[in-house]
Amino acid sequence: MGSSYLANPLVFLIQTLFGLYAAAVLLRFLFQWVRADFHNPVSQFIARITSPLLNPLRRVIPSGGKADLASLVLAWLVKAAELLLVLSISFGSFNPLGALLWAIPELIDLAFGIFIWAIIIQAILSWVAPGNYHPAARLVDQLVEPLMAPARRMIPPIGGLDLSPMAVIIGLTVLRMLVMPPLRMLTASPF
Repeated sequence: MGSSYLANPLVFLIQTLFGLYAAAVLLRFLFQWVRADFHNPVSQFIARITSPLLNPLRRVIPSGGKADLASLVLAWLVKAAELLLVLSISFGSFNPLGALLWAIPELIDLAFGIFIWAIIIQAILSWVAPGNYHPAARLVDQLVEPLMAPARRMIPPIGGLDLSPMAVIIGLTVLRMLVMPPLRMLTASPF
C-alpha cells in the first residue's frame, strides 16, 4: 500500500505536467503547419514556454519546409519521457527504447484529441459568443479551418444550423478508432 499510495499522485502529476507540455509543443507544431497568427498572444505564450527546449534542438534538426520538425521531435521526446517515468514508477521497469516507440501512437492520439477538442470549443464559442474576437478563439479557428472548410463545402447549413463540426468530429473519432489500435499493437504499447 505504501508504494502505490505515493506512486498514484506522482504518476498523475507526471502525466499532467508532461502531457500539458507535450500538447503545447504539438500545438506549436500544428500552429506553424496551418500558418496560424504568430503574433497572437496565445501563440506567443506557447512559443515562450516551448523555446527553452526547442531552440537547442533546432540547431540539430532543420525545418522541413512547412513543417517544424524540431517541434515534432520535441513533442515525441517529451511524450517518451512521460511514458518512461510512468513505467518506472508504476512497474519498476526501465525501457527507453520501448518508451520512444510507444510515444509515437500516444502523440498521434494527442493530435486527434487536440483537433476534436478544438472543434468542440469552436462550436461552443459560435453558440455562446458568435462574432466575438478573442485571441484564443482566432487560433482555434485557424487550427481547425483546414478540416472544417471541406466539410462546410460538402454539408451546407440546414435551417441555419451548421452540422459540419459534428460531421468532422464523427469522422475524426472513427479515424481515431481505426488508426490507434493497430498502431498500439504494432508498437506493442502497454498503454
